[in-house]
Amino acid sequence: MTPLFSHAMALRAGTVDGSTAVYTGELNPHWTIGPKIHGGVMLALCAKAARLALADVAGGDAEPVVVSANFLWAPDPGPVELVATMRKPGRRISLVDVDLIQGDRVAVRAAVTLGAPEHHVTPLLAANPVLSLMSPEPPAGLAPIGPGHPLADVNHLSAGCDIRPDLSGLRPGIEGVPRTRIWVRPRDEAPDVLFALLCGDISAPVTFAVERRGWAPTVQLTAYLRSRPADGWLRVLSTTTQIGQEWFDQDYVVVDCEDRLVAQTRQLALVPAPD
Repeated sequence: MTPLFSHAMALRAGTVDGSTAVYTGELNPHWTIGPKIHGGVMLALCAKAARLALADVAGGDAEPVVVSANFLWAPDPGPVELVATMRKPGRRISLVDVDLIQGDRVAVRAAVTLGAPEHHVTPLLAANPVLSLMSPEPPAGLAPIGPGHPLADVNHLSAGCDIRPDLSGLRPGIEGVPRTRIWVRPRDEAPDVLFALLCGDISAPVTFAVERRGWAPTVQLTAYLRSRPADGWLRVLSTTTQIGQEWFDQDYVVVDCEDRLVAQTRQLALVPAPD
């Protein structure tokens, strides 16, 4: 049975006390990198909890447009609790803080801005780098992550997603800025804005380009959700500005099959130790 992304996003309502709502969920090993829950999945869960809290606490209806999260530690598969606190309900913009907790420890602390993304709106200006670098569908012969793929032992999301990465831009010694190109879509269902958040953290670390391939924990990640994705492949372009001795940044642009900008993310992470 396919582990659907929508099942991973399922939250059960708990108590609502004043401006705070509590939800519980369960994450299985299919949504892990190595033994730990994938950061983009946790980011999406925080956004889901914020959207539910807006409805349950303030009677509002909006979508996440910004999610800014600090990752305090990496939880294991299993039950999680999300505590969402309404900071500002508004007609146009609402703010909700969310703590994702496992056991008695906060794993992720997120600030979520909710509003109305620009669905099917023609931009006044666009400088989207993905359109000239990536076709709407993956090139023929680009192998999906799965049995026999070099990332299969680490990236377990392939059970619920079809992920086709082009890592040629991360080869050590390659000229130009390190980059990855990835085509991804959920299995057996259409992508939504929460899946777009997952895609904003889907790439192998750009530190592969400097031969650092170990664990690269994300410390802070900020995501902008620009529109609702169409049903089909999402294209993800990931780049960096600087890989330092201890810190590196990694940027993502996510575009749907109709050439619309869906999401942008930027994260600051720790450089893996030398092998």
